[in-house]
Amino acid sequence: MDNELYDYSPIVGREPIRWPEGRRVAFYVGLNVEHFEVDKPATSIFAGTSHLTPDPLNYGWRDYGARVGFWRTLRTLDQHGIKASVLLNADVGERYPRIIEAGRERGWAWLAHGKNNSTFQADMTEDEERAYLKDVVGTIERTTGVRPRGWMGPGLTETFHTPRLVRELGLDYVLDWTADDQPFPTNVPGLLSVPYSVELNDITLFVGKATSGPDFVRILKDQVDQLAAEAEADGSGRVLPLALHPFVIGQAFRAKYLDQALEYVVGHPSVWVTTSDEIADAYRAQRG
Repeated sequence: MDNELYDYSPIVGREPIRWPEGRRVAFYVGLNVEHFEVDKPATSIFAGTSHLTPDPLNYGWRDYGARVGFWRTLRTLDQHGIKASVLLNADVGERYPRIIEAGRERGWAWLAHGKNNSTFQADMTEDEERAYLKDVVGTIERTTGVRPRGWMGPGLTETFHTPRLVRELGLDYVLDWTADDQPFPTNVPGLLSVPYSVELNDITLFVGKATSGPDFVRILKDQVDQLAAEAEADGSGRVLPLALHPFVIGQAFRAKYLDQALEYVVGHPSVWVTTSDEIADAYRAQRG
C-alpha cells in the first residue's frame, strides 16, 4: 500500500524556512526518559540474556539511566544552557518523581512517549489505542503540569491510526517519521512531522555501531557543519535533532565527549538552540 500519512516533497525547490535571528540550523536535544518493566525484553546491550526473565544484565543497564545517567547528563545540558525536549514515558512520573521535578524547574518541553518502553501499541485495535493514548497524555499532563504537544512512540512504533488519534487529543506534531531535515505537514489536518534521528542517536551509534567518543564528537561536528552549509546555499533552515538516552550517553566514560560535542554545536554561529515545541511553532507561524 502507499503511504497516506504524508506526500512526497523533495527538499529542493521548497518555500524557504527562516529561523529566529537569521540562524540556519535549529538544534534540539531529544532526551528519552523511560521506564522499562522488569519482566519484558527491551533495548539490550547483550543479546545472550535478553530473552530471560529476569534479565539482570540488560535490565540493570537500562535502569542505570534513571538512577545515575540522567543526573550526569543533566549537568552537561545545564552547563551548555540546553533546555531538553523530553520524550517521556507516562510511567516515569509516578516512579521517578525527582526527574520530573528537575525538568519542571528547567522549563523543559515534555513530549508523550507512550506508557513505558516495554509496551508498543502496534497491535492495538483503534479503540484500545484511543484509550491507551488518552491515559498516557492525561498522566503526563497530571505529573508534569503541562499537556504535551508532541508524540513519539516507544521504539518509534505506531499504528496507522496513531497520527489521527494523537491529533484528536490535541497534540500537533509527531517525531516518529524520520524522513526529513525540515518539518513538514502530514495529511492529518493540523499535525506536523518534526525531524528526529535514528542515526544521530546514542543507541544506534554507541550500542549498534560501537562508535568511540571522539568519533561521536566528529560526527556531530560534521552534521552541523553540513546542514549549515546547505541552509546557507539555498536559504532555507534545517533541523538538527540529537537523540540521547541516559543509560547510554550517561555512562561516565562518555561524559566528556557529550560536553565537547555540545560545546561545538551550541557555539556554532549558525545554530539556534531550541526545543521541538519551538521548532513546530516557528514552522507553523510561517506556513499558517
